[in-house]
Amino acid sequence: MNIIITGTSRGIGLYLVNHFLAKNWNVIGISRGDSDIDNSNYTHLNCDLTSEESVNDCLKIIKKKFKKCDALINNAGIASMNHIMFTTYKTAEKVFATNFLSPFIFTREVSKIMMKSNFGRIVNISTVAVPLRLEGEAIYASSKAALEMFTKITAKELAPFNITVNAVGPSPVNTNLISSVPKEKIENLISKQAIKKYGTEKDISNVIDFFMDINSHNISGQIIYLGGIS
Repeated sequence: MNIIITGTSRGIGLYLVNHFLAKNWNVIGISRGDSDIDNSNYTHLNCDLTSEESVNDCLKIIKKKFKKCDALINNAGIASMNHIMFTTYKTAEKVFATNFLSPFIFTREVSKIMMKSNFGRIVNISTVAVPLRLEGEAIYASSKAALEMFTKITAKELAPFNITVNAVGPSPVNTNLISSVPKEKIENLISKQAIKKYGTEKDISNVIDFFMDINSHNISGQIIYLGGIS
């Protein structure tokens, strides 16, 4: 099985690389920087996810080297947690380019590869910041809300080709993504959850494994939030 994972330099993306390598999948990891993973089943590609040209160049390499792709995880993401009055246009543009436009391009192009084998699993990484509508996360949450709507509509468009598209919205996980967020803000977020604790990478991979399962062919267009958020 061949799987593409974006944003693999650290955090959840790096965890998912090792998770699927342990399952003996062929993993294509994509990030801006290099990787020191030494595994015969791992291929790493450098890519500026905010550049359509860079993403397309990356996909050309994948199409040439791998004749088929079974799964795609659009994991790469950045956060901007500021009051809307202090958020610049450039920041908003970068957040949407990474969190929404990059998954759009990857999904569009990778689904063309999946169509040839009439099979595919696509999982997008969202966030509980969408349903919680937290102050200071207008741009970040909006980019992920766009990704969720994209998930639901592409699930319908790709269903005829036996390609499922789903998303998981993690609760806060101790990664670099939230390292600059004040502790009291994270604790306030967690207090709004039914399950009042940090999430883990394993919580995320557990949901992804469910979406990836061959028997989950009838599960598509779904958003699963962790932490007891609805």
